[in-house]
Amino acid sequence: MGKSLTHIDSEGSARMVDVGAKAETQRVAVASGRITMTAEALAAIRAGDAPKGDVLGTARIAGIMAAKKTSDLIPMCHPLMIDAVNVDFTFEDDAIRATATAALTGKTGVEMEAITGVSVALLTIYDMAKALDKGMVIGEIRLIEKRGGKSGHWKADLGKADLG
Repeated sequence: MGKSLTHIDSEGSARMVDVGAKAETQRVAVASGRITMTAEALAAIRAGDAPKGDVLGTARIAGIMAAKKTSDLIPMCHPLMIDAVNVDFTFEDDAIRATATAALTGKTGVEMEAITGVSVALLTIYDMAKALDKGMVIGEIRLIEKRGGKSGHWKADLGKADLG
């Protein structure tokens, strides 16, 4: 028989997984995504000349706040006492890449927190820079790496098409 669905009970109803018996371990998750935009918008953000102010500073704070609120947004996520969240940005030829890292010592992983953090950081860049380019495209949001827990260490196979 195949793997059972952990968020569905025997009657087919949604449920939150019981993690009470799991051991606490150090857990880390890294997620990434990017937002493509015009050269003009990219230059304005890089120079700090966007009409709404410090785009990346605001996006960093938004990403951190979002990671902390993941369980309020994703129905089956456990509320977690996150030890650390970092959101970083790199400029690419036609885009900005956001990377979020979340960490804790706990009974469940922080993958959703890292993915939520990177997603909201990118949405905030869009909001802060939409006066410069309404055609920006958010994409490639994915888990890059996770460490800790029963499944151990996992790292995405990053081919040529991924992450530049």
